[in-house]
Formats: sequence, structure tokens, C-alpha cells
Amino acid sequence: MKLVDLLQARWRAASKREQRWLLAAALGAQLQQMQSLQAQAKALQGQPRIAPDEARRQLEASLNLLGTGARLTVTGERVTLTLKGASPDALAQWLAQVRLTAHVVPSEARLTRGAAAAGAAVGAAPTWDGTLVLTLSAG
Repeated sequence: MKLVDLLQARWRAASKREQRWLLAAALGAQLQQMQSLQAQAKALQGQPRIAPDEARRQLEASLNLLGTGARLTVTGERVTLTLKGASPDALAQWLAQVRLTAHVVPSEARLTRGAAAAGAAVGAAPTWDGTLVLTLSAG
């Protein structure tokens, strides 16, 4: 029997009271997550605005986190990051940093899973290749 079938059978066997408690617990977890996201959004909204030139400088200064395969192209409020062999952890760290320092928001992603770094052990972490488009916030 599949896990889904087992869970459905358990749900049907539960009393109405148990079902309400289970739903309340799930909704409580969702509410906590939504409140956390709301707090993050308010913190970001409360940050002072920065000039577009300063945002570009912040972006360029942060590229070293992504290695030598990262290139930036800025056209107006649109920033295109081209990646070749970027580690997933480095990309996540870079995105978190530039969201706070340069006030950019990802708007498009065209990423493919690249091969593991050359000479890396079998089972080594894959890398990302492709483009990521970000939007500068209004200054």
C-alpha cells in the first residue's frame, strides 16, 4: 500500500475532532511561515533606498563570490547575470547578499545543471550554468 493510501485511510478513520486538530496544526505552521515572510518583507521595505549607481557597484563588488565564470550586464533597471560553473551554495549566498546590499529582486532565471567541477570526486556537487535576470529597485 502506498503512503498516500495509508494517510488517506488514517484520515478517514480519524474522528472529526482529530481531523480538526490536525488541520489546526497544519494551518498554524502555515501561519508561522507567512508571518515570517511578512516580517522579512517589512524589514526590506524599511531599508533606505540606494542610488542605481551604488547598486551597480555593490553588484560588481560581490561577483567574486561566484567565481570567474560570472559576468554582469546592466541595462537600465535590468541586470543580467551570466553564470558558468557556479556552485549552488555560492549562488544562494550571492542572491541573499545582493538583495540586501544592492536592493535587487530576481525576475527571471534560466539555469541548467552543469557538470561537477573538473577533477572533483565522483558524486561532487553539481554547478549552475545560465542566466539570472534581476531588477534594480527604484532609487
